[in-house]
Amino acid sequence: MARKPRIAVVGSLNMDLVISLQRMPRMGESLQGDDIHYISGGKGANQAVGCAKLGAEVSMIGAVGDDGFGAQIMKRMNDFGVGTDTIAVLEAPTGTAAILHTEGDNCIVVVPGANGLCSPESIQSHAGVIAGADALIVQLEIPLPAVEAALRTAREAGVRTIINPAPAVRLSEEQIRLGDCFTPNETEFEFYCGSPAASEEQLFAQMRSWRDRFPQQTLIVTRGKRGISCLDGDEIVTVPAPIVEVVDTTGAGDSFNAALCFGLASGWSLERTLPLAVKAASHSVTVFGAQDGMPLMSDLA
Repeated sequence: MARKPRIAVVGSLNMDLVISLQRMPRMGESLQGDDIHYISGGKGANQAVGCAKLGAEVSMIGAVGDDGFGAQIMKRMNDFGVGTDTIAVLEAPTGTAAILHTEGDNCIVVVPGANGLCSPESIQSHAGVIAGADALIVQLEIPLPAVEAALRTAREAGVRTIINPAPAVRLSEEQIRLGDCFTPNETEFEFYCGSPAASEEQLFAQMRSWRDRFPQQTLIVTRGKRGISCLDGDEIVTVPAPIVEVVDTTGAGDSFNAALCFGLASGWSLERTLPLAVKAASHSVTVFGAQDGMPLMSDLA
């Protein structure tokens, strides 16, 4: 039996407060919601669960608070088979995300809590876990010095790195170069380019300009229902998304990144990995809740 790929995930763990309602409120308007759910989330935790459900051996490096939400999140991670020995329990509130969910759309407000206390020192205390992984994936919901420490540790150990730049925050060129793969969505890529793309041709031109700046990096732009476009070397490849019935878009990007990380950690080529990752993201939007929507490998057969 083949060894499971080992993946280190460095990032956020939140409790998501998901409020379902018919439409988004306008500024200053009060609306009655239809329902509220308390769901374990955070981009880091979502991606860790996504990797574990596909069959990886996953270590989640991050922090929760010493409170009820933190205890629920730790149990949830354990239930999914994610390693939690590397999750710190701090005297601080657990991170939370308030999500307004309507049919086909959502908006999110995040309060970092314990996530904001992740430090380079806390990351470096798990340097052995990162160095022993086949791949590292990071996002930007914890402080940048901690993210950079994780990427540098992986780079020094020869571990493949994926930067999912969500939410988009200012990164230096040196920080960006620490990622072997860079996976923004279209809005995030617009932020890093400094201007929107009015057409697909302009998007591809921006991607080629990015390649000129970061020639050693694989750039993958996620494009929602249009799938993804990838620039690896000189060729741009677009993988369309299958048409599905959308229930909840929360976590689609996390599902894509988890499957991408799984494939690369398994030693697969991009040609094999990208269609699977797009299929994983499309599957995730057919189920309510980011982590519950993460597919098993059998769902993608």
